[in-house]
Amino acid sequence: MSEIIKEYIKKISPICKMLEEKEISFMEVCGTHTMAISKSGIRDILPEKIRLISGPGCPVCVTSPGDIDGMIKLSDLPDVIITTFGDMIRVPGSNRNSLEIKKADGADIRIIYNPVEAVDMAEKNSDKKVIFLAVGFETTVPGIASAIIEAEKRKTENFFIYPANKVIPPAMRALVMDKQIGIKGFICPGHVSVITGANPYRFLAEDYGIPCVIAGFEPLDIIISIYKLLLQLHEKRASVEIEYSPWVRPEGNIKARDIIYKIFKECDAVWRGLGVIPGSGLSLKEEYSYRDGRKLLKEEIPSVPETAGCRCGEVLKGLIRPPECELFGHVCTPVNPVGPCMVSSEGSCSVYYKYSDG
Repeated sequence: MSEIIKEYIKKISPICKMLEEKEISFMEVCGTHTMAISKSGIRDILPEKIRLISGPGCPVCVTSPGDIDGMIKLSDLPDVIITTFGDMIRVPGSNRNSLEIKKADGADIRIIYNPVEAVDMAEKNSDKKVIFLAVGFETTVPGIASAIIEAEKRKTENFFIYPANKVIPPAMRALVMDKQIGIKGFICPGHVSVITGANPYRFLAEDYGIPCVIAGFEPLDIIISIYKLLLQLHEKRASVEIEYSPWVRPEGNIKARDIIYKIFKECDAVWRGLGVIPGSGLSLKEEYSYRDGRKLLKEEIPSVPETAGCRCGEVLKGLIRPPECELFGHVCTPVNPVGPCMVSSEGSCSVYYKYSDG
C-alpha cells in the first residue's frame, strides 16, 4: 500500500468515528470502479462502518431481458449480419439462449471494436442487413452516433442499430428514491463524466442532499473520493466534486454531446432490476428512425421475466452482494453464466468471483 493511501486512511478513520451512522453506504455506478475496488482490496482497508456497494454500472448487465431476446431473434432473420461489442455475445436470454449459441448454430454474428466497422461491413455486403447492437452508456454513444452520421454521408441504407443505449443520471435518481438501499453518497463514473460533465449530477446534491464525487480509477483516486464524501457528510453539506479533474469539466465534452443529440433523443427505458426509468434511454430521432433494427422483427418485443433464481436485479440495485445469490459460484460461474452480471468483465458477479471479494 502506498504511503499516500495510508495517510488518507488515517484521515478517514477519525471522521468515521465522528459520524453518528452505524453504517455509511457509498455506491459506485461504474463497472471499472467496481473492478478497481475489488482488485486492489480497498474494502479490506476501510473502517467497517463504510460499506461500498456496486450499482448498475455495467451496460450489458442492465440491458433488459426483453431486449436480449429481441437481439437474439434478429440473428434468426435471413440475410442479416449482427455486429456487437464482445461482452454482449455471451449474455443469456430466456431459456438460456444467447448470441454465442446462435453463432455456433450458424448465425452471422461478428464482434467489432468500433461501430464504424459495421458501416464498412454494410458497404461490402450490400445484399445483407448489418445491425449493430447499440448497448452502452454515454461513453460509447458518440461513436455510435458518428457511425450513423457516416452511414448517412455514404448513403449506406443497409446499416441499422438496435438502440439500447442508456444514460446514467436518471438511474441514480431512481436509486436514491429507493429508501431500501440507503445511499449516503455516490462515487460518480469517471469515463461517463468526461462526456456529461459534473452538472447532470447536481440534482442529487441539491434535491436529495446526496454528496457526489467524480472519481478516477486508480486506488488512490477512489480512496481520495471516499475521503471527500466523508468530509461532506461530516460538514453536513452536499455538492458535486471532481476528483478526476484532469479529464472532467463541469460542462463536459460539448462537441460529443452535440453529436449524440444530433442523432438521438431521450426516451423511457427498461433497466434490468430497476424497471422503467423515465428519460434514461436514447432512441433515434424521427429522421433516422428507419435505421432502427427492431423494426425488422415486425413484432413487439415482449416483456420477459428474470431467469428463475437469478438475483442480478438485486445486485444491480446494491441490495445484495453477489455471494448472497444462491446461484453464485456453483450454478452461475463465468464459464456457465446464468445472469449478465457474471458475463461482463465489469459485472459485479464476475468481479466478485474473480477477486473473491466477499
